Amino acid sequence: MEKLEPTGKSETYEGSSDSFLAKQFSKFTEINKKYSKPQIKMTPMVRIALLGLRIYLIVLVLVLVYKFFTLIRI
Repeated sequence: MEKLEPTGKSETYEGSSDSFLAKQFSKFTEINKKYSKPQIKMTPMVRIALLGLRIYLIVLVLVLVYKFFTLIRI
């Protein structure tokens, strides 16, 4: 059986010694490279709104963690 040479894509060839996790992480790096630059243009107001939503989400998670730890102590 003929072995294929790797082309840098997600295809592998027979006899590859890459582990399952290494293959999965290589998929993540490919996706991250593809979407490293935004595909759409955003106005400054949209950026501010998204930043506000991100801060709001972080605050909600912190409140949830705080509530969890205060309930455990009882």
